[in-house]
Amino acid sequence: MALDVLAETDPTEFSVEAADDTLGTVDRRSLVPEFDHLVVDTGTWKFGRSTAIPMGMVARIDAERRVITLLCTKEQVKGAPRFARDHDTNDPAYLTRLGSYYAGILTP
Repeated sequence: MALDVLAETDPTEFSVEAADDTLGTVDRRSLVPEFDHLVVDTGTWKFGRSTAIPMGMVARIDAERRVITLLCTKEQVKGAPRFARDHDTNDPAYLTRLGSYYAGILTP
């Protein structure tokens, strides 16, 4: 499984690619119980510079190339609930909205 790679590897600074385009780099991995996610530095295209992406959206991890590929498109990431403050990435209400949004992508 792709996520097994992260048990032994810190994904910080890995490149993140959507199904159709490059998104940015991993700023950090957050291990919130039941809401494990990546915070990805996207530059400026997403309302600012960072977005949270649930680990369930990871299609594969290439530790050798340091690339994480997602199951969703760049536009789908752009449509995700954004966080206003960094500590929102640990807020259960925000993480529930985020999880519901991405679950809708996986099960249309």
